[in-house]
Amino acid sequence: MPPDLKDSDNRPLLVWRFEEPVRAIASGPYGGGIGDREWVLNATVDKDYARLDPDVHIVELAELAGLSGSGVGMLTAVDVRTACTTHDEGVAATATVGLGYPTLAAAPPDRAPGIGPGTINLVVLLPVALSDAALVNAVATATEAKVQALWESGVHATGTATDALFIGCARDGAGEPYGGPRSTWGARVARAVHAAVAEGTRHWVERTSPGRTSPL
Repeated sequence: MPPDLKDSDNRPLLVWRFEEPVRAIASGPYGGGIGDREWVLNATVDKDYARLDPDVHIVELAELAGLSGSGVGMLTAVDVRTACTTHDEGVAATATVGLGYPTLAAAPPDRAPGIGPGTINLVVLLPVALSDAALVNAVATATEAKVQALWESGVHATGTATDALFIGCARDGAGEPYGGPRSTWGARVARAVHAAVAEGTRHWVERTSPGRTSPL
């Protein structure tokens, strides 16, 4: 399902409202973990965002957007109206890509860049049920596909220090046992995420560095 674009607190945000709760795994500052979720929001914040209670802020934004129940919230300095959504055989992936603070996950402490709210946020939805193990596996698959897209785009980084993701699937059914990149549904997750991040990276370069073909 496509997200709704709303305005809350004078900032754009994307909202997914599910007709039925989905089984999800998420790393957002609000609602992260594994469990049933009724909504997701991805909200734009200022580039100098300094609140130390993002979970409380997300609750405030959710209330302004009319959301209630169990949900997941993510924040980004990227204008979420630039979100890129791709599909692959039933899987939908939406990415908001900000690369102002790219980083290598295992960078030495003295060479690690500063932390900023640029952020790559991912929302991935599947029409089938996954086991909890497959959901965890799908997180690794989506992350690998994100990194592949970045490197192929000339971004020598594994992401940013504030990346977040949400993967949601159907609750009913036996549950697919695997979510790796060579499993049926894991492969679809990988391709959808790869395409969304690659497209989002191209758009970010066009917005921030006109005339350049790569951000780095």
